[in-house]
Amino acid sequence: IVPEVFNPYVIQRTAELSAFYQSGIIARNPELDRLASSGGKLINMPFWEDLTGDDEVLSDSTALTVGKIKAKQDVAVLLARGKAWSVNDLAKALSGDDPMAAIGDLVAEYWARRFQAILIKTLDGIFGNTATGMDTNKHDISSETGGGVIDAKTAVDAIYKLGDNADKLTGFAMHSATVAKLTKDDLIETIPPSEGKPAIRTFLGKPVVVDDSLPASGGVYTTYIFGAGAFGWGEGGAPVPVETARDALAGDDILVHRRHFILHPRGVAFQNKQVSGATPSNDELANYLNWKMVYEPKNVRIVQFKHKLA
Repeated sequence: IVPEVFNPYVIQRTAELSAFYQSGIIARNPELDRLASSGGKLINMPFWEDLTGDDEVLSDSTALTVGKIKAKQDVAVLLARGKAWSVNDLAKALSGDDPMAAIGDLVAEYWARRFQAILIKTLDGIFGNTATGMDTNKHDISSETGGGVIDAKTAVDAIYKLGDNADKLTGFAMHSATVAKLTKDDLIETIPPSEGKPAIRTFLGKPVVVDDSLPASGGVYTTYIFGAGAFGWGEGGAPVPVETARDALAGDDILVHRRHFILHPRGVAFQNKQVSGATPSNDELANYLNWKMVYEPKNVRIVQFKHKLA
């Protein structure tokens, strides 16, 4: 393993293997890369509120009323994560023709799954309670008597929770049972694979990411609808991102991989109220006390849609 080659390879392959990245839900941003390497746990991202109020008729006797341009602040949190593997976990990969690429792919696949888990835990947090301010971006039909089932019409209603910003929602994340139901209803289309890319499922013309860790309990399923770049990704630099070691007594070769990164829902600021360690765990990301919407609701490109299948 050559760390200077291995680490960039794994970061690139993580993006290639992440369904959320390939669908555009996660967007890597050079500015977030810079902020992730700038030091500190909390990353402040100030922005200007939109201008409001009616225009005024000009007069030669009355001055215009002066309004204020207000600044607010989105806040992301740096995530510092790591994992170590021994040669026994990588024995199969080591038998390949290109051991470094094989190991790199295994590590990248691991991080792609972990990014997906982090994103879903973050969604649990930002929609966990009315206190986060995200209720305006919820569409819950699961308690409707004799209805509450996902179909084209109810999904359109969910999309239009963003009003005239509905067109900015470009993709779905669904439980496999939801995809199966819509497939039986002939509402899922599949774009065949091409140029080495996997087949893409679409619903209402938007790509679908399938993940069975999305909430599904008591016959109620949670689907998310996203806009492009709803989550910003920035890759920082751990002081020692890649290390190898050998335990001579055990006869084990060890690979250690560390990453410092940002994976942030744009427009929902991290509050850092319930964090016990240096940076938050997945369970702490899922705690609603750590989140607060700071954008206008229709500018947060995420809608939670709770529904039944039958």
